[in-house]
Amino acid sequence: MNVSESIRIALRALGANKLRAILTMLGVIIGVGAVIALMAIGRGAQLQITSSIESLGTNLLFIQPGAQQQQSNVRAAQGTQQTLTFDDAQAIQNQLGKSLLTGVSAERVVPGAQLIVGNQNVNSRITGVTPDYENVHNFHTVEGSFVTDAQLAARDRVIVLGSNVATNLFGDQDPIGQTIRVSTFGRSGAVLRVIGIMESKGGSVQNLDDQSFVPLTTVAARLQPARNLRAAELVSTITVSVVTQDQVDAAIDAIASVIRQQHRVAQDDFTILSQRDFLQQLTQITGVFTAFLGAIAGISLVVGGIGIMNIMLVSVTERTREIGIRKAVGAKARDILSQFLVEAVVVSVLGGALGVGLGASISGVASRFQLNGQSIPSVVALDSVLLAFTVAAAIGLFFGIYPAMRAARLNPIDALRYE
Repeated sequence: MNVSESIRIALRALGANKLRAILTMLGVIIGVGAVIALMAIGRGAQLQITSSIESLGTNLLFIQPGAQQQQSNVRAAQGTQQTLTFDDAQAIQNQLGKSLLTGVSAERVVPGAQLIVGNQNVNSRITGVTPDYENVHNFHTVEGSFVTDAQLAARDRVIVLGSNVATNLFGDQDPIGQTIRVSTFGRSGAVLRVIGIMESKGGSVQNLDDQSFVPLTTVAARLQPARNLRAAELVSTITVSVVTQDQVDAAIDAIASVIRQQHRVAQDDFTILSQRDFLQQLTQITGVFTAFLGAIAGISLVVGGIGIMNIMLVSVTERTREIGIRKAVGAKARDILSQFLVEAVVVSVLGGALGVGLGASISGVASRFQLNGQSIPSVVALDSVLLAFTVAAAIGLFFGIYPAMRAARLNPIDALRYE
C-alpha cells in the first residue's frame, strides 16, 4: 500500500468519527499554539531590547570606573571606585581626534533629584552632560536647544527636560524660558532655566523621557560637587562613539592607553565595555528565555501525544475485525503498521497546522496589549513554525508506534472471531 492510499484511508477513518478526531487533535493544537505564541513573544521582546539599545547610538564604548578594594581583599561592584574625570574625557577627545572617534560624552548622574515648579514637583534623573551627548547617544531636542560649549564653560544654570518631565511639570504650557527649582536629597538646590525639550524616545529598560540634562560643570558647581585628590571633576561614565564597527577594538586599546597615562596607575582602575558586548549578553539571555518558554509549552505537546496514543488504542480495538479481514485477504503486518502510523501522523499534522494558526492569532492579539505603557511586538519566525510543526509530527509518529504495532501483531483468526 502506498503512502497516498494510507493517507486516504486515514482521512476516511477520521471522518467517520469527527468529534473524536477533533478532541484528539485538541492537545496538539493547544501545544503547537502555545509554542508558537510564547516563542513569538520572546523573540519580540528580544528585538525590542536590541532596538532600544541600538537607538542609543551606534558603535558605542562605555568607560566606567573600576571596582573599589574593600576589606579582606574583597572587591565591590564595577563603578564603585570614583576614578574617571572630565579631564580624562577631554584627553581622549584631544589625543584620538576625529580619525577614530565621532564624539566623546562625559556624564555625571545626580540621583535623588526633584524638580519643582509652583505646586508641581517631579522626581527626575538628572544627568550632567557635555554638548557631544546629543549626537553620541542619538538623542536630540525637538524644542529649544541642547547644552552648548559656551554654557558648559560658563557653568550656566540651564536645563533640558525629557518629554515626560516637561509634560508633568508644565502641561500644555511652553516650558522654554521658564525656571525650575532643583532639590537634591531634600536640600534646596539651584534655580535653572529651561532651554530645551528632548524628543520622546521611551526605553525598555529605563524610560529616557524621565531624564533631565544639565551642563556637567553646572552639576559640579551647583548641584553635587565631587572632585578627586587632584581637584578634577569626577564623572560617572564616559561614552565614546567610534567611527566604524571595524575600529572598535583599536579604539578600546587607544582609549585604555590614554586613561593609563592620565591616571599613572600600574593596574587599570577603569573598565571599557562595548555596545556589542551588551547586545551579545542580552541576546544570550533572551535566547535562553525564549527557549525556556518554548520548552514549557512543549510539555502540552507531550500530553497531546499521549491523547493520540490513547485514541489510537481505542481505534485498534474497535477495528479488530477490519484488521482481521485485511490480513485474511493478503495484507501484510507492515501494511497494517503503516496504516495506523500514517493515521496517527495525519492527526498530529492536522493538529499542528491548526495550532500554527492559533499561535499566530494569539501572538497578534498579545502584541496589542501594553505593559508599562509599551507594547511588546510578537515575531512569528519561520524556524519556530517549522520546529513546532516537526515536533508535532514526530510526537504523532512516536506515540502512534505502540498502537500500530499492536494492530500489526493481531492474529487474523482471533481478529475475525472478535465481536
